[in-house]
Amino acid sequence: MTTSFDSRHEDMIHDAQMDYYGKKLATCSSDRTIKVFNVQQNVHSHLVDLLGHEGPVWQVAWAHPKFGTKLASCSYDRKVIIWSEDRGHWSKAYVYTGHTLSVNSISWAPHDLGLILVCGSSDGSVSVLTHTGSDWHHAKFEAHLAGVNSVSWAPTVIPPNLATTTVTTTKFTPVASFASGGSDNLVKIWQLSETGDWQKVTTLEGHTDWVRDVAWAPNAGLPYSTLASCSQDGLVLLWKQSEGEWSNMELCRDASSPVWRVSWSVTGGILAVARGDSSVTLWKEFVGSGWTCISNQVDSVDDESNPINDPTL
Repeated sequence: MTTSFDSRHEDMIHDAQMDYYGKKLATCSSDRTIKVFNVQQNVHSHLVDLLGHEGPVWQVAWAHPKFGTKLASCSYDRKVIIWSEDRGHWSKAYVYTGHTLSVNSISWAPHDLGLILVCGSSDGSVSVLTHTGSDWHHAKFEAHLAGVNSVSWAPTVIPPNLATTTVTTTKFTPVASFASGGSDNLVKIWQLSETGDWQKVTTLEGHTDWVRDVAWAPNAGLPYSTLASCSQDGLVLLWKQSEGEWSNMELCRDASSPVWRVSWSVTGGILAVARGDSSVTLWKEFVGSGWTCISNQVDSVDDESNPINDPTL
C-alpha cells in the first residue's frame, strides 16, 4: 500500500530517511529545515522542526538506536549537525564546521565500530567524526580533487574462512572501511590502518563523469562485498570484491539521463536507482538470469536540475 502526505516543506525536499525501526521519518529541504514525523501504522504526524542550518540541507542520517535517538544532517552552509532526542526534546549534540565548502553527504558507520560519522564535501575532503567518552573527535583528509559527492560505509568485514567455520567459534576484528565518490569520476575505498590513519586502499575507475552516489550493500553472510555507484554519465556499476580483488559489471546505462542516487534494501537483495528524468527502477539478481529490472516508476514532475555537489558551492 502506498500513502502520501504533505510535509509542509516550503522548498524542494532533498532526502527522506526512516529510522532503524521504521517508526520515524526525517526529511530535509532547501527551506533550511529538517522535519521529523511519526509514521507508525500509516498514521503520519509531525513531531518537530529542527532549525540550525543556514542553507539547503542535502542529507539526513539516523544513527543506530544503541546510541539513543540521534540524527545527523549536512548542508550547503558547510556544517554537519548531530541532533539528539531525549524524552521528546531535541537538541544539538555536536556541530562540526571543519569544511570550507558545501557538505554533500554523510554516512554512519556500522554500530559495532562505535558512533562514527563520515562526511564528504565539495572542498574535496572527507571528515570522520568519532564519539569517544563524552567528546567528539575528527580526522580530515583530502579525498577527491574536484569534490566529494557521496560517502558510504562498508559492512564490517566477514572473515574469508567463514564458509568453513561456525559463527559461534569464529572471532574477528571488524574493519573500518568506506567508499567515496567524487567529481573526478572516481570511486575510492578507504580503510583505517593499525596506526589510526585513514589510507586509500583502492581506486575504482569506470565512470566518465561525476560519480553522484555510492552505496555499499548490506552483507547477509556472503563471502564477498558489493558496492553500487552511479554517475552523471547515466551509468550504474556494481563492484564486487572477492578475496581482495575488485571487478565490476554494468547494471544499466542511459546517457540521456544522469543517475542521482542508488540505494539498497535492508537485506541487500534489491537495488533502487533514481535518475534525473524522475524515474525510479528496482533491480534484483536472479540465479541463472543475473540482474533484472523488476519495477519502473516515473514521477509526473521532472527534476530539471540538481544543485547538490557542485564543487564551486
